Amino acid sequence: MLGNLIQQTVNALTIGSIYALIALGYTMVYGVLRMINFAHGEMFMLGAYVAFLILSMLVGDVGMAGAIALTVAFVVAVFLVGFIGVGIERIAYKPLRNSTRLAPMLSSLGVSLSLVTGMQILAGPQPVAFPSFFPVVRYEVLGGTITSMQIGILVAAFVLMLGLHFLVNRSRIGIIVRAVSESRPTAQLLGINVNGAISMVFFVGPLLGAAGGILYASYYGIMSPTMGAVIGLKAFTAAILGGIGSIPGAMLGAFILAFVEVGGTALLPVITHGVLGTEYRDVLTFAILILVLLVRPAGILGEAVSEESIVYKREF
Repeated sequence: MLGNLIQQTVNALTIGSIYALIALGYTMVYGVLRMINFAHGEMFMLGAYVAFLILSMLVGDVGMAGAIALTVAFVVAVFLVGFIGVGIERIAYKPLRNSTRLAPMLSSLGVSLSLVTGMQILAGPQPVAFPSFFPVVRYEVLGGTITSMQIGILVAAFVLMLGLHFLVNRSRIGIIVRAVSESRPTAQLLGINVNGAISMVFFVGPLLGAAGGILYASYYGIMSPTMGAVIGLKAFTAAILGGIGSIPGAMLGAFILAFVEVGGTALLPVITHGVLGTEYRDVLTFAILILVLLVRPAGILGEAVSEESIVYKREF
């Protein structure tokens, strides 16, 4: 019993750390632009495909890649996807920045569909085996099994989240981004480069999403052009649950969602005597989304913001 509890806890922490990396991208964009970037799930997908392409260029057979090649592929891939995110913002979102709030969201849906379709054309629609970025070693802890891959994913995710914390709260760039999130017109009057701050958000968000995609593909050993669809929605649910616009809220929501998902997967067949199986885990996720929107739309750590105050901040 204790061993199973430990194993399920580590499973939830592993999945939750991946969800958190993606949810942070949603919440950062919303915090600055009050916009839901529906193409963010595709940054998750691009991370895996770009890393796979770089590995193929470095070693040919990705299954034989060593630690140096894997590290180089990871770092280069996340930075490339970060720059892709900046490019997408400049082309698809910036021209619509002063239009209605619906326009950039519709544009992000178009970008999302374009990226998925483009990847299906370039790489094929079928799933592709993805190499492990960590050696698979199993450890027995009080009757539960923990793998070195899970430890590696947790360490990598927490390092990235800690880096984001210091970037946002302890750096000059973070101060600028927070100022822009409070009021773009006021920040502009103070001489702050608003476009630069927004570009930084669209660089860091996709970078974290790409890292999540690589870790996810490495964990499950597979990638596909549509992998960002469901995972992106789950991360979006996590951001809503924690309070979209709140960085700590996105992390908290991701881990809560992961624990509910893993716990529900384990308990559903027992509670329902086999009527509902593990295939209903996604139903739990979206049931939580509906429940949160009905009961507390601002999320656990979010603040209720009226439409009038948003218009005031935008138009000043």
